[in-house]
Amino acid sequence: MKKKTKKSLIEYGIIIAIFGGLYITGLHTEVLGFLQRGILATGIMNPDLDKKDDPAVIENNPQADFSMKLINSKGEQVAMEELRGKVIFMNIWATWCPPCVAEMPGINKLYKDVDKENVAFIMLSVDQDFQKAIDYNNRKGYDFEVYEAVGGMPQMYHSQSIPTTYVIDSEGNLVLTHMGMGDYNTKDFKEFLEDQI
Repeated sequence: MKKKTKKSLIEYGIIIAIFGGLYITGLHTEVLGFLQRGILATGIMNPDLDKKDDPAVIENNPQADFSMKLINSKGEQVAMEELRGKVIFMNIWATWCPPCVAEMPGINKLYKDVDKENVAFIMLSVDQDFQKAIDYNNRKGYDFEVYEAVGGMPQMYHSQSIPTTYVIDSEGNLVLTHMGMGDYNTKDFKEFLEDQI
């Protein structure tokens, strides 16, 4: 009986040491994000773009708020108003958020596939230190630009959940709000974006 208890304590100690090491090194977000990619692969977290009863697909299409000012990774100021007339894919994320990390590879693939003349991406970091988001994006080699909001975010884009993704059509209407992670690198989602042009 004592051998069994001692063996259990050693096993728990090893597990705690592994998780403690991951947490201390900051790799826990990457590991959890990697595991959550498996959930993304099932498609159960994606917005159902065909169903009008899905709360993510907004039927009354309120006008989007274009008053947000942004700074990109190069320190350049960008007014969201400059993107009016394009479809906007806006994703609110943070480097410390495992679901955000999980969906990034798919978002990067989507970014590579869309027509940049008609679709703009705002990958809006809510990290307290924007440099962390810049370093993360560079380390991962993602092609999209990262931004931070200057002077706060309009109320319309406040969410209790990150990641949260918004799609604004070319006429300036908010047509999708998806709270939580999703796989956006799908045929259905690409067609949805094209329909918003």
